[in-house]
Amino acid sequence: MLLVATGSEVQFALGARKLLADDGITARVVSMPCRERFAVQDLSYQDEVLQPGVRARVSVEDAVGQGWRDVVGDGGRIVSLKHVGASTHHWRPFDEFGITATAVAAAAHDCLRDAVTMVRPGGARQTSAPTTGGTGDRPA
Repeated sequence: MLLVATGSEVQFALGARKLLADDGITARVVSMPCRERFAVQDLSYQDEVLQPGVRARVSVEDAVGQGWRDVVGDGGRIVSLKHVGASTHHWRPFDEFGITATAVAAAAHDCLRDAVTMVRPGGARQTSAPTTGGTGDRPA
């Protein structure tokens, strides 16, 4: 499980990591202050940071989550503002917008639940247990 956050939102990723650890889930926090700057780095560096084999990912952003799908992938979750025109300035608490460690941990649980439930052709669902660390990833 990767929790990717920018700037002051790292505090919520760290809080979520603790909540997840209490549930027996290992999570790694990545501080990504600028997605655009990260995107121009060597692919080997990007792979080292984002670990392509880890598909269970949650991003935390105190702005609109546009652009984060490239980081978290199709199965990831994005905890962010849900509308344009609002801002989490220092005088407006993050929790007013649903950006909390609890929300990040809940998104991680949703992501993991979906990562271990696969849909077979015809719509039949098959559930398999997550691998070590609770990432829901499968060895290549």
